[in-house]
Amino acid sequence: MALTELTTRAEQGIQAPEVCVEVHISNGLPAFSIVGLPEAAVRESRDRVRSAIINSGFEFPTRKITVNLAPADLPKEGGRYDLAIALGILASSQQIQTTLLNQFTYFAELALSGELRPVNGLIPALIACQQANQKVILGQHNIEEAACVGPLEAKSARDLTEVCLYLNGGEELTRVDSYNLGTDTNYAMDMAEVLGQPHAKRAIEIAAAGNHHLLMMGPPGTGKSMLAHRLITVMPTLSEQEALQTLSIHSISGQGDIDINNWKTRPFRSPHHTVSPIALVGGGSPPKPGEISLAHNGVLFLDELTEFNRKTLEVLREPLETGMIHISRAARQVCYPADFQLVGAMNPCPGGCDSIEACECTAEQLSRYRNKLSSPFLDRMDMLIELPRINKEDLLHQKIKDQESSQEVRQRVCQAHAKQIKRQGCLNGRLNNRQLESICRLDTPSIALLNRAMEKLKLSARSYHRVLKLSQTIADLSGLEHITTDCIGEAIGFRRVSHY
Repeated sequence: MALTELTTRAEQGIQAPEVCVEVHISNGLPAFSIVGLPEAAVRESRDRVRSAIINSGFEFPTRKITVNLAPADLPKEGGRYDLAIALGILASSQQIQTTLLNQFTYFAELALSGELRPVNGLIPALIACQQANQKVILGQHNIEEAACVGPLEAKSARDLTEVCLYLNGGEELTRVDSYNLGTDTNYAMDMAEVLGQPHAKRAIEIAAAGNHHLLMMGPPGTGKSMLAHRLITVMPTLSEQEALQTLSIHSISGQGDIDINNWKTRPFRSPHHTVSPIALVGGGSPPKPGEISLAHNGVLFLDELTEFNRKTLEVLREPLETGMIHISRAARQVCYPADFQLVGAMNPCPGGCDSIEACECTAEQLSRYRNKLSSPFLDRMDMLIELPRINKEDLLHQKIKDQESSQEVRQRVCQAHAKQIKRQGCLNGRLNNRQLESICRLDTPSIALLNRAMEKLKLSARSYHRVLKLSQTIADLSGLEHITTDCIGEAIGFRRVSHY
């Protein structure tokens, strides 16, 4: 009788709880069973492991093999347990040494030939290993994920044979911690490409500086989509912690390979207006992150906002306030971060007229069009701006080379970000009421101006707080120590539209 214990980690949202792989070989009729709430892909590892062991030149024991994945009440899915199970069988059958076995955590799916295949959703597990000071052995296809998580002592191998030779005191495995990461961000677009619209460009800069939500209204062809796509080009790059959290979400969702050269670029998601509520907030079995989580630390752009189903837009109300999304299903509950910056674009009316005065739509059509966006949803937008038709003189005479570039705007935005983080530890868009009271101090003229605006525009308490946050961002961009009446006036101007 022989018992071997190895360590790996499961996938549970962006968490990675530790899993103990216990392998027991005993006398009896030949059998191979896996227990511990394994799902289909884990149960099928019996055939992959058997073939991989035989094709790697080892003997598969013809005895009773029991594999327990503890804790037993945690669902296990995927092929990440294959390598640990195979090594446990080889150790229990005394075909490899156990001196180094318990010093590592193992992640790899096995091919029938014994090759180590990549594992999806591995970054959360690697972050957990780094925090627990655990060493890792994984396949070569996951080197880039391991390179992003540092400092982490990780080794990579091509196949099961290489791992076994290393554990038996043979050739050293390739170290991953010497892998070089790119730190530059390259953007295909630039703010200088947008001609005219100085008011909208100013709104984009303020939105980027304070993490404010923005809704742009205007007739077709006024540059709404162009401006939205260039928002991330004026935002600071992700910090290492933010980048890892963003990569964790994309890793879980299986969004493709990591771009090592641009791994700190903020995500930009732009789902089509036919998107379902589940695809937007996340779900499925097991629950996977949706578009709002994939846009975490970045921008979620909803073009043609009024074409979205109203019920779909309403699911955004809670995460816009909390920055989190809780997905509850009968058998599983997970929580994903969703601290995104929402940018919407829409026409002023169904016909896309230049102004409401020139609109030929009927009163019933206008009413139906406006009712697609609820008041609670609009109340959560920090800025609502109108974009007029671009002046033909701007198109004919303005040149891209004479416009302010994204890099120039980003320098001011970065300075405002640094000031906010130093002062309160977060951006102005995420200030709570207690922080607002201590930071956003108003003089008598500013209070009077804000009171008149609340009465005339019928601002709610939420809108009042959003005007304060917006005013503080404007003051930070201007290098002011306190909010002035000019800051209040400009902030109020960014919440006034004639159509709502």
